[in-house]
Amino acid sequence: MDCARVNVVDDERLELSEENVLMLWSKTYNTEGKPDWSHIFKYYHEEIVFHDSIQRIEGKEEFMALCNRLTDRCKQLKMDIESIFKKDNEIIFEWTMTMMFKKFPSTPIYGCTKLTLHDDGRIIRQRDYYDLWGDIFNGIPWFKKHYRKFMRKKFG
Repeated sequence: MDCARVNVVDDERLELSEENVLMLWSKTYNTEGKPDWSHIFKYYHEEIVFHDSIQRIEGKEEFMALCNRLTDRCKQLKMDIESIFKKDNEIIFEWTMTMMFKKFPSTPIYGCTKLTLHDDGRIIRQRDYYDLWGDIFNGIPWFKKHYRKFMRKKFG
């Protein structure tokens, strides 16, 4: 793999290519134990805006706190990246994340992440798209049927 480098004061980082994002994110979420984001925080701009179906976070300190809260809530977290695409300053990847909670069964969540890169190569925006409740409710056999029936009736 060709790993082009970006010059950064006090810290070296890889260019965020498709291959490097795949390698870095695969290293973050492992199959044994809690996730470790420490090696990717340097790729985030100080003014990062993170947005998903639950929250909108502004600033690197708040983003790092969010990651730490997720680590505390999960017994284990695994992410499989299904596909990845980069065009200009945007990287989009499709994933399956399996969250293993302390008191609840494992829950696969299917989603997509869009990273927008700042001119300096760091991530300035991250938007995660997923259906949290739909994926969680799909894992509850007695509730899945009722939830899907409700969704079809109310939304389509």
